[in-house]
Amino acid sequence: MPLHHAGSLETRNLTIRFGGHVAVNAVSCAFAPGTLTAIVGPNGAGKTTYFNLISGQLKASEGQVLLNGRDISALSASARTHAGLGRAFQLTSLFPNLSVMENVRLALQSRQHIGLDMWNVWNHHRSLIERAEQLLESVALSAKRDMHAAALPHGDQRKLEVGLLMALDPEVYMFDEPTAGMSVDEVPVILDLIRALKARRDKTILLVEHKMDVVRELADRIIVLHNGTLMADGDPETVIASPVVQQAYLGLAPVEDAA
Repeated sequence: MPLHHAGSLETRNLTIRFGGHVAVNAVSCAFAPGTLTAIVGPNGAGKTTYFNLISGQLKASEGQVLLNGRDISALSASARTHAGLGRAFQLTSLFPNLSVMENVRLALQSRQHIGLDMWNVWNHHRSLIERAEQLLESVALSAKRDMHAAALPHGDQRKLEVGLLMALDPEVYMFDEPTAGMSVDEVPVILDLIRALKARRDKTILLVEHKMDVVRELADRIIVLHNGTLMADGDPETVIASPVVQQAYLGLAPVEDAA
């Protein structure tokens, strides 16, 4: 039975085949607001493909994606975004030749359903300008507000992606390795933002992450994909300690055989 409270997300028998290869195999899972779920697994396990099926970058061979109990499987990626499904996924590529500030302004205008005549609208929407300033500060990009998005270093582009996602204020946040390619001193900015989102307890957060220390700290729940199949689902301590995960994900001998 579908979940109906705001921000609930569910996949039912979600499957995609590429030729004879089943990349995601009948994954059924429900995600509730106030919960951060980490999706882990070895390379090639289907994690990003699963994300692509949820966010609409890929069309499922079988199965459904439901948001707030509504089947959104037929919607495009942009329509899913407008429905409340937000993904930090190369968002900067939308406006690479606009400044950092202009990117954030456009994201806020989209969220507020204001027309994109950005040169005339802003004198009438001071509160949105102030919100844009706050977002830039939160992702530590205020000093680079006038740089073109395309000119930012990789780590700053990732921070801008998160800032744009926060500007859209979706019901569901999807982070696919948000700290990948960042320097050690940049990582805390993103993790602090995700912690703050989690602390609100009103958002559904999905996180694909390889760093197990990050997973242990942030996740309320872990699901494990292996060869496209859901093989474990539970609280972090139990899942990480399970023999099947020790073997498949961490490459270790099962606990009972490790004496």
